[in-house]
Amino acid sequence: MEAASIEVEIREYEGERDRDGAEAVDRTCDGGGGVSIFTDHLGDPICRVRHSPSFRMLVAETIWPRKQIVGVIRGCVKSISCGTEIPRRRRLPIYTKAGYIVGLRVSPSHRRMGVGVKLVQGMEDWFRTHGAEYAYMATEKSNEASLLLFTGSCRYTLFRKPAIFVHPVFAHRLPVGSAITRLTHAEAEALYRRRFSTVEFFPRDIDAVLRNPFSLGTFLAVGVASWAVISVWDCKSLFHLEVRGAPRLLRGIAWTTRAVDRALPWLGIPSIPDLFRPFGGYFLYGIGGEGPEAEKLLRGLCRHAHNMAKEGGCGVVAAEVAVGDPMAAGIPYWRRMSCLEDLWCIKRLNGEYSDGDVGDWTRSPPAGSIFADPRDV
Repeated sequence: MEAASIEVEIREYEGERDRDGAEAVDRTCDGGGGVSIFTDHLGDPICRVRHSPSFRMLVAETIWPRKQIVGVIRGCVKSISCGTEIPRRRRLPIYTKAGYIVGLRVSPSHRRMGVGVKLVQGMEDWFRTHGAEYAYMATEKSNEASLLLFTGSCRYTLFRKPAIFVHPVFAHRLPVGSAITRLTHAEAEALYRRRFSTVEFFPRDIDAVLRNPFSLGTFLAVGVASWAVISVWDCKSLFHLEVRGAPRLLRGIAWTTRAVDRALPWLGIPSIPDLFRPFGGYFLYGIGGEGPEAEKLLRGLCRHAHNMAKEGGCGVVAAEVAVGDPMAAGIPYWRRMSCLEDLWCIKRLNGEYSDGDVGDWTRSPPAGSIFADPRDV
């Protein structure tokens, strides 16, 4: 049975005043009884949304008996593709404004008191003032508390089920096997707008994404009547992760694989990176291609990204794609490190639509692909 709600103030995050309290909430929520993943925002709790066009972070602060930050939430608003219209056989994107919720945390001591609902409602109100027509969020299928909050109290609906593929960075380089061209910003933008603008969640400001300092480049591989493309985003400079609570045996095995890989790199032995100390990663986005050799070309591009991550001192390389994406088979990953049951939930905030009438997007069937904006990671 849910406990009685408490009196809290939902207000905008203030850096100098709230940083310590917000980080304390994040640390408390990341912990657990078993193996847990801790996130270090490197002194900037708002880093995960800071690079979006409009962003905001809210805190929940108790009023009595003493002021204490007991919850946080981050969000951003942007214009994304939600469908297509086909005038005279030419597919054109339909754009809508959507708010994305990330990093909702409530201290364990203040859960089941309505704090989470108040934070979500506060963020939704801000979305509306910025013209958002939808709000969406992502969580894992195993996170029952998050699903219950959003699909129950907050009335979100299950929308898409992408997969997050994660691959460790080895101590040795991987063979690429195909010629790779780095595109200029202008070339990359032209390619993405021509080939990807009708893909769900494609950001209208793709030019800003590609020109962001954390976007490390767009890479193209071309084969016989085939091509593939990826872009690489530097998450390592934004936040670090750390696995805690792992058994000593597992840590020992991981250390052994790294030692052998470093000593005998020509053997190409897969090794487990040191994920038990703070590590960073690169995120692959804008993944696509066509033709009979597209998967093979994509695997070469992913190996190239792995080698970039090795030089950058990363522990992992990750990507997120729709389960039915035809290019998914070309993305290497380790199943035990990946999340194959990610869930995106959505809510319609109002009845107004822009750029034509796509209908109620929340009721649309899944498309073959999605565009994972790296600013949402």
